[in-house]
Amino acid sequence: MHVVLAGGGTAGHIEPALALADALRRQDPTVGITALGTERGLETRLVPERGYELELIPAVPLPRKPTPELITVPGRLRGTIKAAEQVLERTKADCVVGFGGYVALPGYLAAKRLGVPIVIHEANARPGLANKIGSRYTGYVAVSTPDSKLRNARYVGIPLRRSIATLDRAAMRAEGRAAFGLDPGLPTLLVTGGSQGARRLNEVVQAIAPNLQRSGVQILHAVGPKNELPQVDNMPGMPPYVPVPYLDRMDLAYAAADMMLCRAGAMTVAELSAVGLPAAYVPLPIGNGEQRLNAQPVVKAGGGLLVDDAELSPEWIQSNVLPVLTDPHRLYDMSRAAAEFGRRDADELLVGMVYEAIAAHRRG
Repeated sequence: MHVVLAGGGTAGHIEPALALADALRRQDPTVGITALGTERGLETRLVPERGYELELIPAVPLPRKPTPELITVPGRLRGTIKAAEQVLERTKADCVVGFGGYVALPGYLAAKRLGVPIVIHEANARPGLANKIGSRYTGYVAVSTPDSKLRNARYVGIPLRRSIATLDRAAMRAEGRAAFGLDPGLPTLLVTGGSQGARRLNEVVQAIAPNLQRSGVQILHAVGPKNELPQVDNMPGMPPYVPVPYLDRMDLAYAAADMMLCRAGAMTVAELSAVGLPAAYVPLPIGNGEQRLNAQPVVKAGGGLLVDDAELSPEWIQSNVLPVLTDPHRLYDMSRAAAEFGRRDADELLVGMVYEAIAAHRRG
C-alpha cells in the first residue's frame, strides 16, 4: 500500500500529516508514504527530518476567499496538477490524504483525474478553499470541530505527535518542572505565542510577572527565538520566572504547567484539550477570525478562557487568570473539561478512514 500526503506550507498542515504517517507505519511498517510539498514550505525541513520521502511540486497560492482571482487558478494549476499526477503514477498511490494548503488542491485534482481515492482532513473550524473544493470529490472528510460545515464531515480531532497524544501530565509533572528549574509544588503558568513568539503576550506577561510571583505563581515563558529574553531578577524566596527562547519539549512544558496563556491555532487548541491543560486563549487578531472559532468549543465546554487581543492586559490576567491558578478545585474542573472535549485518538481514526476509502474503491 502507498499513501500520498498533501499538506505543505505551515506546521498546522504538516504536523497532522506526519502524525498520520507515523500511525500508518505503526499499523503496517511496510506501507509506502510520500509527502507532496513545495520548495517554499516548512515541509522541506520537517518531512525529511521524520524520515519520509518528499516530492516537490510548483507552488500555486490560492486566494483565501472566493475572488475574481479564482478564475485564473485552473490555468495556473495545470502544471502543478501534472506534477502531482506524475508522483501518484510513480508511487502507484492507493490513496491521497490532504490537509489543506498549497499542495492539497493539486493533489486532489490529480487524484480525481487518476481515480485515486481521496481522504481530507481539515484542522481549522473555518475550512480553507482547497478543502472546500476537495470535499466535493470524496465522502471521507475528517474535521477537528464537532460543528464543521464541510460536507460529509466526521469529527475525529487533529492527529497529534505521539509524545503529546500519550502524555500523562500528572505522572510527568515532577520531571517537567525539574527540566525547567521550576519549583515542584507551586502553581505554574506556561506562556507561549507559538513557534515565533507573540510580542503582545510577551509584553503583558513581563508586566504582570512580579504580581503573579508575589501571589505564589511561577512562570515558564517561551518568548520566541527572535525576541529578546527579558532581564529577570528572581528574588530569594520568590517563585521563579523562567524565560526561554523556545521549547523543544512541549510534552515536558505541558506536564510542568497548570494553565497556559497562548494563541488559538488549531494545533495548539487540539494539543491542550487532549492533554487536559486549561488555557487562556488570545486569538490572533489578523486573518479570517479562525483562531477565535478554534478556541470557542473548548471554552464553551469549560476548558478555557477567551480574550480578544485588544482586551489582553496585566489587569485582565490579574482578574481572570490568577484566580484560576490559585484555586486547585477550579483548575481541576477546567482540566477535566478540556480533557473530556479533547481527542487523543485522531491519528488512529484517520488511519481507519484511509483503509475504509481504499477498501470502498477496490470494491468499486
